[in-house]
Amino acid sequence: MGEIGPGLVHPQVYPPSEDSRLLLAAALREVRPGDRVLEIGTGSGYIAAHLTGQCRFLLATDVSPHAVRQARKSGIEVVRTDLFTGICGTFDLIIFNPPYLPTAPDERIDDWLEHALDGGAAGRSVIERFVRGAGRILAAGGRILLLCSSLTGIGEVREAFARQCFICFIVGELALEDERLVVLRAVPDLCHLPAR
Repeated sequence: MGEIGPGLVHPQVYPPSEDSRLLLAAALREVRPGDRVLEIGTGSGYIAAHLTGQCRFLLATDVSPHAVRQARKSGIEVVRTDLFTGICGTFDLIIFNPPYLPTAPDERIDDWLEHALDGGAAGRSVIERFVRGAGRILAAGGRILLLCSSLTGIGEVREAFARQCFICFIVGELALEDERLVVLRAVPDLCHLPAR
């Protein structure tokens, strides 16, 4: 699979970058042939395209119409939706490179590319919505891979997972000039799941 360069990606779609490559490396280590995989916020489809053929079934989502069109050009089955709204069934592996940059209201441009970057004032607004809802579509024994940044607060993201009865481990890490990127692997904490 060839690299998707910035010139080949619609200007309103986040192009593959260091964070994409870090998450892809973790996903390739994690994916199993029998997995049903869901990639949230697929963007250009870079990760989903590399995982196609590595699993039993792969579905991607994105809220941006430009990203959906871009990903479909790579032959990816993609649904336009916010996170996993309207997605039925369960998945063995859920992958998400969320909008994680802290963004003040006066910094907002309000375009589609910004949706891929804007994590709200603390950088965690989309992440926290994702963590609260992911358990609904995660299969028994399922795993989540989530990319996050030191700009967002890695400890705070891990605490958000813990509040939803998940255990997190760092399975990928990259130090950049002004931030540290990590991939968190989250699995349900079976000892602390609420009674149904």
